[in-house]
Amino acid sequence: MNQDWEDRVTAAWATFDEFAETASDSSFDAGAADFRAVIDALVAELPDGSPLGPFEQACAWDSTGHSDKAAPLYREALARGLSDVSGYKGRRAKIQLSSSLRNIGQAEEGVKLLTPELDGPSDELDDAVRGCLALCLSSLGRDREGLSLVLGALAPHLPRYQRSMANYARALVEPDRH
Repeated sequence: MNQDWEDRVTAAWATFDEFAETASDSSFDAGAADFRAVIDALVAELPDGSPLGPFEQACAWDSTGHSDKAAPLYREALARGLSDVSGYKGRRAKIQLSSSLRNIGQAEEGVKLLTPELDGPSDELDDAVRGCLALCLSSLGRDREGLSLVLGALAPHLPRYQRSMANYARALVEPDRH
């Protein structure tokens, strides 16, 4: 779209963050519906067929506790070419879709969606890919693989023991090599 629209979407999300910190459980549903209405109004400004619309709506449904409503919208955004419009938002959509799929009992599909991201171009979302993939794996009873991903993601951030932690992470899934 344009920078003005993106700035207004960012401002809407900043409002949600403030609301989420102060909302009580009893007022959350009404506030969540109001927030989704703000996003829907912004989406209505987009040209027909824009992948940004279903992406922002999916994020709003997801953030308000409705993974079941978010998943089809993430799929729609990706099918409309979100990754071509914004590689960053496309990657976010894959991470968030995988999380939603896990939440609705489809963790295997989440694993299939995120596994290729491990070999994709690196960016600031790498650790989120690994964290979400680890959760999907854990939901499938593949805890050692998930722990390996999380430790591997953590290792570079440690002030010491980076090499040891990375080796331990590999040893969890390749025990015969270590």
